[in-house]
Amino acid sequence: MGVVSASGELDAFAVPDLEAAFEDARGADRVLADLGSVSFMDSTALGLLVRHVRELGEAEVRVRVVLPRGTASRIFEITTLDRVLPVAPDRASALEDLGA
Repeated sequence: MGVVSASGELDAFAVPDLEAAFEDARGADRVLADLGSVSFMDSTALGLLVRHVRELGEAEVRVRVVLPRGTASRIFEITTLDRVLPVAPDRASALEDLGA
């Protein structure tokens, strides 16, 4: 299982690191994207997340995204991505959903 963990602020400056983390997870049959410790996420990072989740899904990889807590989760609510992406409220739930 591939794990992509992020924390702090995810903005345009953090996108290369996030991109590298997703690339490291390539080839796994299940991917957990843990954003539980993210305090801020801009549209650049959000777009990258959506692209990778879509590509993984098209490759029939099971994916779960742990949503950020607090104000950082607001971007998912505003964009309704919390209804479209395969999300979980916490890491334990995501791991259970992935059968890990």
